[in-house]
Amino acid sequence: MTRSDLVEELAAHFSQLSQADAEYAVKILLESMGDALEQGHRIEIRGFGSFTVNRRAPRIGRNPRNGDTVEVPEKRVLHFKPGKALREAVDQGLKAAQGQIKP
Repeated sequence: MTRSDLVEELAAHFSQLSQADAEYAVKILLESMGDALEQGHRIEIRGFGSFTVNRRAPRIGRNPRNGDTVEVPEKRVLHFKPGKALREAVDQGLKAAQGQIKP
């Protein structure tokens, strides 16, 4: 699903929202989430999952081309952990797609 798909789905689900309002709501939501993650905060959406920022310590790496050692600086990486409800829904969808169960 792309951002524009999300906007269309939101506008279709809430008839009182215009396309522009739905686009603005999605924009604000994603910007707010991005800002919170930039500041190192954790985002938890019940039934969906949580986003956290993890720290990767600096380390010595290797250049695969010539084998030289290189210093890899510390960095922060985004981590998503799906919630139980989402994991179960995806698993049920996979089983249904494989014909193991009826949806």
